[in-house]
Amino acid sequence: MQPDSLWHIVGFTVGVCALSTLFILPPGVLLGLVLARGRFPGRALLETVLSLPLVLPPVATGLVLLRQTGPNGWLGAWFERTTGLEIAFTWRAVVVATGVMAFPLLLRSARVAFQEVPPRLEPVARTLGASEWRVFFTVTLPLARRGLISGIVLAFARALGEFGATILVAGNIPGKTTTLSLAIYQAVQTGNDAMASRLILVSAALAFAALWASDVLQRQRHLL
Repeated sequence: MQPDSLWHIVGFTVGVCALSTLFILPPGVLLGLVLARGRFPGRALLETVLSLPLVLPPVATGLVLLRQTGPNGWLGAWFERTTGLEIAFTWRAVVVATGVMAFPLLLRSARVAFQEVPPRLEPVARTLGASEWRVFFTVTLPLARRGLISGIVLAFARALGEFGATILVAGNIPGKTTTLSLAIYQAVQTGNDAMASRLILVSAALAFAALWASDVLQRQRHLL
């Protein structure tokens, strides 16, 4: 592993994790709002199913994803028919795996953020003639923004550290699907302790920055 490949791996990891976080943001916010405000049969079951990647072994989640994103899986087959591109064992598989593993953290943060919005403010906006969309974008979303941003940061941090699901769905293809976690594993396997140490330091720095930012946002939210 050449020294300059370290920064390629860092850049690739940050890029795909940012992309996966961006992709899970709309469904995370929408489902967080539904779980926070909705009262319907099966609500608890829905939240439990969506949170399963938090407690399932990552390799189990990865195996399910591999079967669905491969050429014979419904998602992989549909994507290939639509775009002519494959998902499994490409950078797109890294995006899928990291996004699925990070989604429960974003969902839970979004649910809590919406639950903490003062319920009296939205009806007031409606009585003033605001539509539901206007109420959401001018009242609900701004008041929940700190919790949502905190959830986004936590999801991004979780994506950065993902290993088990990623190695099954995307493999560890140098220059194509190798993330920081996979590179650390590869360095240890090949006895390159110096590179492993550098990769660990970079991973720790990124994780520390993300957790620190999330903690600051949480503290500011509770002070409001």
